[in-house]
Amino acid sequence: MDPVIVVGAGPVGLTLALALARHEVPSVVLDEGPGKDEPRAARTVVLREDTADLVERLAGVSFAETGVRWSGWRSLRRKQVMRQITFGPEDPAPLHLPQHVLTSALRGALAREPLVKVAVDSRLDSLEQETAGVTAHTKGPKGTWWRGSYLVGCDGPRSTVRKLVDIRFAGRTAVERHAVAALRTELPWPGEALLHRMPPWRLAGSEVTARPLAVGAWRLDWLLPQRSELVTPESLVARIRETLAGWNGGSTPAYELLDTGVHTVHHRLARRWRSCRVFLAGDAAHLLGALGTQGVDEGLRDADNLAWKLALAWHHGPHEALLDSYQTERRAVVAARLRAADQSLPILRGGGGLRAHLPGTARGHDILLTDGHLGRGPLGAPASYAASPLAPAPSDSEVAVDTAVGTPVADVRVTAEDGSSVRLRERLGRNRLLVLLVAPGTGVWERRHWMTAGIMPRLAAAVTALPHPAELLVGEGYPGAAAHTVLLIRPDGHLVTALGGVRPAELYAAAEATVGGPRLGGPARTEADETKATDETDGAAAGPR
Repeated sequence: MDPVIVVGAGPVGLTLALALARHEVPSVVLDEGPGKDEPRAARTVVLREDTADLVERLAGVSFAETGVRWSGWRSLRRKQVMRQITFGPEDPAPLHLPQHVLTSALRGALAREPLVKVAVDSRLDSLEQETAGVTAHTKGPKGTWWRGSYLVGCDGPRSTVRKLVDIRFAGRTAVERHAVAALRTELPWPGEALLHRMPPWRLAGSEVTARPLAVGAWRLDWLLPQRSELVTPESLVARIRETLAGWNGGSTPAYELLDTGVHTVHHRLARRWRSCRVFLAGDAAHLLGALGTQGVDEGLRDADNLAWKLALAWHHGPHEALLDSYQTERRAVVAARLRAADQSLPILRGGGGLRAHLPGTARGHDILLTDGHLGRGPLGAPASYAASPLAPAPSDSEVAVDTAVGTPVADVRVTAEDGSSVRLRERLGRNRLLVLLVAPGTGVWERRHWMTAGIMPRLAAAVTALPHPAELLVGEGYPGAAAHTVLLIRPDGHLVTALGGVRPAELYAAAEATVGGPRLGGPARTEADETKATDETDGAAAGPR
């Protein structure tokens, strides 16, 4: 079987290649650059807790020293504190780090991965699809033909892959513009991220954010007017000095300027994310980022969602319903996120009579913006696939737990098949489903003692009989779950169902639905199929406009 071709070596492409390798699928990464990234302190990413855990797990590193998990969040309006949040175990903080640090760690992991080949200085210029695979041609010093089973375009906003398969990329240009500076200084809120609306000084504009980075550095963003003048070095330095003075009682503290830039936010969504054996992910499929939402975080979720589905098709033969579900699930989530931002922008930025549509005025506005920055609510909450075509039919055996069906599971301690105690997320992404039994008291006994006791033999037999390989885990507890609750979890960590006790028939039916139904293989993909799938996705994502 030919490897998967990944076009693009940004965070999404590198993450996808590592995720495929974890599923024992080989890949080729076509990198049009020299194989390294220019350090830019002002180009950073904010990752939600589960996405940060994904890249740390795949890269085999901790970002504890190179990134920062904020200690808290503070919102100001003029001189008034509107909201303060302290992060902790029950409310984990996002991870903030320079993008080049993230890609460097991912590249380092790829260099150690025998299933991944990275071809540098390789720019895609053509591709051809057949029933059995994809052929791609690259130009450059090492121009050649590449043969793959599937091809994924992770090649950014100007995606060559998207253009070659003729997929529209409709949307809006320059939704927001920000002047950006990375600097090393001391602020009155060490470790806390800050959103300051309507600051009472002349050059700050209507909104400025400050987000801590490692080793005493900060990233500051000033929202620019829609038709603002060119941001010159002199004007940016003036903004920096005035803002720092405003936060420090009128005197500008010492600072070291590390990097500057202008960040322009576009909102675009590809009409289709799949064309037969070609897929789109990350900025090639969507652009978003207004009101604090994070495009890189969404792109990493694309990679996590797609990797296990491609792996199942690579190992067991194509399953069209499963491969279609990537577009259905991910495009619907991003479309809803874009729609929420577009509906909020006139209220938060435009003023006028539209403000009446949002109760609570300034405090309500602050909640919306905080949601976007912290990954909560309609602007930023982790994806839910409850309405996915992979969701099983309702069952009388289902029970409620604190994790909603279709959302990421909690990272509890579990006992693995080898008897070791591990975090639940450590078992994700290994080309298998997870079945978790909640069994209080098992932690004090060796696994070999309770594997043959009580309900365990029956559950173990049910797991062995599932239509896709699965690993049986046992946990002392799970939030909101009663004893003997059985959770079925997808390879990307989303909850499929929770059953009250051992229910072999219901567990089998849920697992079968999760992998796309009972039939592997199927007829060749046609253009009519692609259009129908996209129309269904648009319908699933539809909502009030």
